[in-house]
Amino acid sequence: MSNLHRLAGETVAAAAGSGITIATAESLTAGMVSAILADTPGASAMLRGGVVSYSNSVKRDLLRVPQELLDAVGSVNGDVAAAMAEGARTACGADLAVATTGVAGPGEHDGKPVGTVFIGVASAHGATSYPYSFEGTRAEIRALACEAALERLREALASLSYRE
Repeated sequence: MSNLHRLAGETVAAAAGSGITIATAESLTAGMVSAILADTPGASAMLRGGVVSYSNSVKRDLLRVPQELLDAVGSVNGDVAAAMAEGARTACGADLAVATTGVAGPGEHDGKPVGTVFIGVASAHGATSYPYSFEGTRAEIRALACEAALERLREALASLSYRE
């Protein structure tokens, strides 16, 4: 069993066991987080849906990321990741959402180097983001971002379960 599948299994079990629903907003990972969660038995009890938001217009129109924010900081930014997560949570009616945005390569994007990644997490308690810097091929960076997103989901689930 891969580490991704192990993390997904733990995430699904924790969410389903707590009655917490999850949504995703994925740019960099283009649906990998949702797919790995959906590969896990029991996912239908907690996975509400997700948005692959590769383009800024989808971030703006479906996830409600303010155009002014995208214009000011670009799409690879912690504030954008947090806004994406909140947009997915709202759009899908979920308790918790995770978002991924970053640069997988082959070259930099908006002045940000390959491997720059932000993971956003949102719940009713607010939205935040976490910066990462990964090394590797395009596929490796995307897989590492997926793993980081699952780890952040598990942490958020533990926090929500503790609060509620």
